[in-house]
Amino acid sequence: MVQTPSKPINLAEFLKLPETEPASEYIDGQIIQKPMPQGKHSTIQTEFSTTVNIVLKPQKIARAFSELRCSFGGRSIIPDVSVFTWERIPRDEKGEIANTFLIVPNWTIEILSPDQNQTKVTKNILHCLNFGTQMGWLIDPDEQTVFVYLPKQQPEVFDLAEQKPLVPSFANELNLHLGTLFGWLLE
Repeated sequence: MVQTPSKPINLAEFLKLPETEPASEYIDGQIIQKPMPQGKHSTIQTEFSTTVNIVLKPQKIARAFSELRCSFGGRSIIPDVSVFTWERIPRDEKGEIANTFLIVPNWTIEILSPDQNQTKVTKNILHCLNFGTQMGWLIDPDEQTVFVYLPKQQPEVFDLAEQKPLVPSFANELNLHLGTLFGWLLE
């Protein structure tokens, strides 16, 4: 759902607004509410984040965050999964993970829901890439396909169970085949 404020607001003003349920994003001066995740989306999001954190977090390589607001480049978006390398995770004065992330993730993952606009999701991935994200994934559960986006390159398509989609170099230890990823839907 797109909300057009009675008077235009900027990103700083948007960030002061109360959170909505489901969450809203700020894109090109518009407030757009994300659709509520459904079963397939939620399953892949939870399992993917857990898998990344089991493999990369203990070694302090990177950490995955679900539904984390990332504000940069004039937008405030909430990727389904954001992965940050360890040294880039914002910290507060106590050394704890900060509440506000005003930086682009190293890896952005979007999971397409049945009622979600693929163009909007792809634009968010491309926005991230334009501001320094190393890689973006668009996971389509219905088609059991992963589109991998890299800066200034044509997307690559992975749609066979034995295929292992490209991952950023910091995540090379992540051994994730499509059969495993979409197999989570059968568990």
